[in-house]
Amino acid sequence: MACYKIALNFEDGVTRFIECKDGEKVLDAAFRSKINLPMDCSDGVCGTCKCRAESGSYDLGDDFIDDALTADEAESGLVLTCQMKPASDCVIAVPTTSVACKTGQQKFAATVAGVTPHKDAAVVLELEVEAAAPAFLPGQYVNIAVPGSGQSRSYSFSSAPGEQRIGFLIKKIPGGLMSGWLERAEVGTKLELTGPLGSFYLRDVQRPLLFLAGGTGLAPFLSMLEVLARTGSEQKIHLIYGVTRDLDLVLVDEIQAYAARLPNFSFTTVVADEASSHPQKGWVTQHMPAEMLNGGEVDVYLCGPPPMVDAVRRHFDDNGVKPNSFHYEKFTPNAVVKEAA
Repeated sequence: MACYKIALNFEDGVTRFIECKDGEKVLDAAFRSKINLPMDCSDGVCGTCKCRAESGSYDLGDDFIDDALTADEAESGLVLTCQMKPASDCVIAVPTTSVACKTGQQKFAATVAGVTPHKDAAVVLELEVEAAAPAFLPGQYVNIAVPGSGQSRSYSFSSAPGEQRIGFLIKKIPGGLMSGWLERAEVGTKLELTGPLGSFYLRDVQRPLLFLAGGTGLAPFLSMLEVLARTGSEQKIHLIYGVTRDLDLVLVDEIQAYAARLPNFSFTTVVADEASSHPQKGWVTQHMPAEMLNGGEVDVYLCGPPPMVDAVRRHFDDNGVKPNSFHYEKFTPNAVVKEAA
């Protein structure tokens, strides 16, 4: 019997994965996993269980009334979880908090498998997960507890879902809590992680993609590119990777390797430092030719520090650019703010 993986994304940023059997309704599968999705009648009459299916295929049947879900709503991707029967893996946005559904964040353990510094710019942290490989959506993040501090820091996965070995690209911060710990981290040290979290993740790919990465905001795009390569995507994808200094350009060889695996992938690196000898200098917004925006028929994903995110948003507004969808993530040294527009 087929079994599908359903990602339930709650409005507080928590994501929970459940398994839905072939022919089983999402609401029933969630209850079986002790997650109380909103419901009242469970018969397709009240509309209380209305959510949005962001990806995947499914059958809604016809056993519900128009007052609960209109044809236009169904066409736009809204679903009744009491009627929805998945026919593939799906992602569902739930318009309430995880706490309201009597669930919450998941925790899992992993051990340090490798710490690779990239000069004074960044560190690649690799962890080996002790139990089952963590489920997450490419682009999401986890909170990693810093040993001995009682505090945690948020980092996006740079690896693809479903792997026992997971990776993170972490910016070196002088005097930073995680940066300081990484300098003395030893292979085999056990860490506690909480997640997955965040609404910044790769949606169904139906049109060209423009990825805009600032510094270590490259991490979620490495996860996305790996998933796109494994699924054999032939969609046009362009990545603009902007940094402050030449030394901040890390993992460029890994990006280049995707050009051989993705037939329509290209990328540009940009350095802001005027003293740099890099061929492309300036800001990401100065290296977005009109053809990349495809007349608005493009899905834009942006991850970087707040000034970069704000600059791109202003650039779009000032130039009348209206992408089909625009998803962005801001990060600061101590926090990650996941947003979507």
